[in-house]
Order: sequence, then structure tokens, then C-alpha cells
Amino acid sequence: MPGLESGVDHRGVLTVDIARPGGLLTVADCQELTATLLAPPVGVTAFRLRSSGEAFCLGRERAGTTPGELREESEVLVGLHRALDGTRLLTVAEVSGDAAGFGVGVVASCDLAVAVASSQFSFPEAGIGLAPALVLAWLPALVGEREAFWLTATGLPIDAVRARELGLVNHVVAGAPELVGTTDRSIDAVLRHGSRVHSEIRSMVRAGRALTRDQAFDLSVDRLVVGSLRRGEQPG
Repeated sequence: MPGLESGVDHRGVLTVDIARPGGLLTVADCQELTATLLAPPVGVTAFRLRSSGEAFCLGRERAGTTPGELREESEVLVGLHRALDGTRLLTVAEVSGDAAGFGVGVVASCDLAVAVASSQFSFPEAGIGLAPALVLAWLPALVGEREAFWLTATGLPIDAVRARELGLVNHVVAGAPELVGTTDRSIDAVLRHGSRVHSEIRSMVRAGRALTRDQAFDLSVDRLVVGSLRRGEQPG
């Protein structure tokens, strides 16, 4: 992976390091990540994204200039979000530095996110005269409309503690040593129950986004029946 470095550990956790200077993902990086998430190597159970630089991810490189190029780039970015939603893998963001714009979206799209306290999260697109359309496709549902407007209209950064309060990350730790350990323990806490249960839980969470409360209850009946019948299956 150009700009990305990866390896798989004994648990089947695929770790991908963003190794590109400047902390920006390219379109090619996003395509490679999407392909990996949708067709992971045999035996891989989790996807862990982190950075080898000072920042976690400060967004993505902007290369397109024509309407066609800009649409193609945008579809690639959306594709990565959809892959993070649809992959069978447990997805984890290990945030060792700042995240901005699309980078925050990657963090928020992961199942789990652990960040160091010094990390800053921001949406700076307004500063270049751009309304962050992709960000606004998911941010209001997560943090509320008023907070989403404030964060994107001002571009002001928030710290990791505030990001946790808003639901952008799960855990905040003091520094790098704690980051690795907490991320490992978080992964183990989920994987010990088997990937099938994790996938079913995530599927229910995703499905409930567009349902009324009554529709969600109706869906839960069907899912509970199927889940109960599958309890005897081997974890996988």
C-alpha cells in the first residue's frame, strides 16, 4: 500500500499505519483501504488504523479540478465510509494525534476509537470556502444539528475529552503508552465474544438509524429469533 504500512498479528488484527507525510490520505489510499475492508485477508478479524506521524489524519489530498474528477473523488471517499460500515471486521481507530475533516469522519465511522488527550478534532473546510458536505452527511445524526452546525461553520477544534462527550471516540488516554494498551484491551474485549455476534450487533445498530422506535422493535423480534437459533454456531 503506497503511503500505508500494514501487518497482521496473532489475533488476526490487521494494523494499517498511515505513513504519508502531512497526515493526508490520497484517493489511492482510500481505494486501497476500501478494498481491504470489503475483501480482507483470510483469518483477519479486526482492522486497526493508526498513524506513524504526529497527526492521525488531517483529511485527504484534493487533486480533482473538473466536475467529473471531483465527483469521482467524492465517490471514493463515500466508498470508504460505506466500507467501514459494511465490512465484517471490527474496525478500530487508534488516534495518536490530530484529526481533521475527512480524518474525523474515518474515526467516527470505526466501531471503536481511542484517542490521546492531546488530540484535537476539527472541520476546517469553511476556512477554504467549502461546506463539508460529506461530513454533514453523518455528523448531525451523531452530535445533533446545532453542534454539527457550530463545529463545521466555525472550524474551531475540540479536544479529545469533548470528542468523547459527543460520541466521536470511546476512550481518552493520557499518552502514547496508554494508547496502545487501551486499544489492545478494547479489541480483545470485543473479539473474545466472536466476530459473528459483533457483526450482528453492529448490523442492528446500523439498521436502527432509519427506523422509528416501533419499527426497530419489530426488527428486533426477527433478529432475536435468528440470533437465538444461531447461538450454537462456532464463533467466527
